[in-house]
Amino acid sequence: MIDRRDIGSWLSGPPVDVDPDTYPGDRLGLPEDGPGSVAPFTRRVPALLVDGVVCQLIAMAFLGYRQGAGGLGVFLPTLVFLLMHVLMVGTGGYTIGHRLLGLRVVRVDGGWAGPVAALVRTLALAVLVPGLIYDRDQRGLHDRFAGTVLVRTR
Repeated sequence: MIDRRDIGSWLSGPPVDVDPDTYPGDRLGLPEDGPGSVAPFTRRVPALLVDGVVCQLIAMAFLGYRQGAGGLGVFLPTLVFLLMHVLMVGTGGYTIGHRLLGLRVVRVDGGWAGPVAALVRTLALAVLVPGLIYDRDQRGLHDRFAGTVLVRTR
């Protein structure tokens, strides 16, 4: 007889065979901690906040953005954010926030991310949802689409 455990439940989802001894980045061949390991959220979130503040200041200083102003001008910090990601991740592998918090975007094989991966990653990040959905290696959908991973440099 077929049991509920055989077909799963829509509440519990499909069974996942996860080895309890694995860690984020293990499947990618990355170390568990230290330089080259997957960046923890305790560094990602502050890096994102730093980037947001920097982009807002740039938009205010150079593009005439003012908080509370209406119209399409409210998107100026976001456009600066996206442009900063394409240019900085595409050339150096990091944004200002990443650099300050010891993070770097690299290809899954460990190589330089490059401009194409940076563009794909940024376009996916512009949708916002891919950054909120991540796998057990703590790679957001934007990183999966681009074939990249955010790692620690120190």
